[in-house]
This record gives sequence, C-alpha cells and structure tokens, in this order.
Amino acid sequence: MEEVSVLNLFLDAGIVVKIVMLLLFVASILSWIVIVERYNFFKKVKKENKAFLEKFWGGKDLDILFKEINRDDFLYGARNLFKNSFDEFSSLKEVDDISELDLESINRSMRVSIASDEEEMNKHLPFLANVGSVSPYVGLLGTVWGIMTSFIGLSDATQATINAVAHGISEALIATGMGLFAAIPAVVAFNKFTSESETISQGTLIFAEELASIFYKQTINKK
Repeated sequence: MEEVSVLNLFLDAGIVVKIVMLLLFVASILSWIVIVERYNFFKKVKKENKAFLEKFWGGKDLDILFKEINRDDFLYGARNLFKNSFDEFSSLKEVDDISELDLESINRSMRVSIASDEEEMNKHLPFLANVGSVSPYVGLLGTVWGIMTSFIGLSDATQATINAVAHGISEALIATGMGLFAAIPAVVAFNKFTSESETISQGTLIFAEELASIFYKQTINKK
C-alpha cells in the first residue's frame, strides 16, 4: 500500500491546487519573515524607550542626554521625539524674545516625529493583514477546485465508491489546511503589533505633552 503523506498529496494534486499550495507556502514564509523582523523591532523600541525615559526622569541634564542619543542611529518613540524637539528648542536658546510661533515650531517637530514613528511601526503590517484575510479564501478555492475535479473524475470510474474520491478530496483539503496555517499566525501577529504600535504612540504623545510643558517653563524662566 502506498504511503500517504503531505508531500505525496501535493505531488499528486492537480496543477491548480499545486499553484494554490505554492502561493500559500510562499505567503506563509514571507509572513514569518515579517513577524520575526517586527518582533525584534518592537522589542528594541520598547527597550530603548524604557532606558531613555529612566534617564530622562532621573534628572539627567538634557544637554548631556541630547548629546548621547544624537550619536545613535536607532531613534524611535520618545527618544526620536526628544532629539528632534530638543534640537529645535536649542536653536531658540539664542533668541531673546521667544514668541508663540517659535514654540509652535517645536510642537510641529513633535508631530512630525510621532507621524514618522507611526509610519515606521506600521511598516509591513498591511501585508500581514492581507495574508490573514485572504489566505483562507485562497485555500478554500484550492479545496473547491480539487473536490470538483475529484467528482468529475468519478463519473469515469467503473464504481462510484468513497475510495475513488478519497485521495482527491485529501489533496484538496490540504489547501484549506495550508490557508489556515498561513492566516492564523499572520492575524495574531497583526493584532499584537498593531496593539504595541498604538501603545508606543500613546506613550510618545503623553511624553510630548510633558516635554512641551518643560520647554515652556524654561522659556518663561528665561524671560
């Protein structure tokens, strides 16, 4: 009796089902590459944010803190916002009379930093969303096509038994299984990374309000 395996079922499947399986396999591999990359990215962002905020609220001199992070290429979240806004604020230190328009330039710098971070954090997430939503239907297409082909072949069989279509139906169901295999991790990862992106953005917004208040107090004291 011939041993039945996923590989054998794939090799024996029709051309349409094979194409569906290959597409789902490639989508699954690419989604896992994105998942690993985004996981490492968010992990580093949270770690660097936590370390920076501990230094910031620990009373470290802002000029020294700015010089430290200015040499770092990995700038996201609160660190990126502080660097850009403090750079803008430093250019106003030599101004004798700081106006509301000058302070607005700092707020604009903060908004640009937050928007830039959100764009970077959402990078590749639409791909995960597409894989998670489309893969089950692609797999179902392969299944329907495979089952339809099996029953068409049954009309030419001498005996209409379950054994005559069992192998073909098994091939077709593999497509559905692969569709779910590609979709489930993509959906879970998309929800997780979206939640983390929103949490980081919210934390950055709160930090922006507090930092703006610090800058404002310093300008008032200068006057």
